[in-house]
Amino acid sequence: MTQKQLQQDYSSEAICERILQRHRGSVSVQKQHLAVANLSRIIQATLKLSNRQGFHAMSLRELASTAGLSMGGMYSYFDNKETLLLMILDAVSSSAQDVLSGAPEGVADDPVQHLNWLVETHIQLTEIMQPWFVFVFMEAKAFPEPAKRMAIASEAATEAMFADVLRRGVGTGAFAIDDVQLTAAIIKPLLQDWYVKRAKYRKAGISVSQYAGHVNGFVHAAIAAR
Repeated sequence: MTQKQLQQDYSSEAICERILQRHRGSVSVQKQHLAVANLSRIIQATLKLSNRQGFHAMSLRELASTAGLSMGGMYSYFDNKETLLLMILDAVSSSAQDVLSGAPEGVADDPVQHLNWLVETHIQLTEIMQPWFVFVFMEAKAFPEPAKRMAIASEAATEAMFADVLRRGVGTGAFAIDDVQLTAAIIKPLLQDWYVKRAKYRKAGISVSQYAGHVNGFVHAAIAAR
């Protein structure tokens, strides 16, 4: 998937369309275009307020005011804050899994190329969905149990994708790794740093492709078979 395609498929509106499909039973607004537009406003307002004061400190009245909706209008999309939280978390988790599981056939056959693709694609996706990923990262410690379990499962699934590629690379002799699972876990913070500390890299003038290339170079230098 190209960067342009990622931007189209994982824009706020496109993500909200998928959220509506997955949670249609709990959304009472029937007009699709109106439902998508308003849900996008709600979630963008949630991400903005959460970044400023934290999700749990945000009141639904503040959210409605920031989104430009009435309280009644907002309740047409979810019944409480936990449902809204699960909607956002599910969107982030499913987006990551859908994108990272879609490696092109020729790339997926070669562990070295596949690892490069995973790193580049993860960074590209989090560049597009940066506020969403930051929200999950920053709020995770305060999640209620259902959301916490979902977040843990999502992180484990992403690490498993990297571990599978690393394991295949060891099998072909391309990689020399003593502990595949630990190596996959260590790669994750390098990917997270891009979206959590985005301002630092923006100030330094470092582009998405530069950062992805440097991470790949760093990882390959550590795991390449000698």
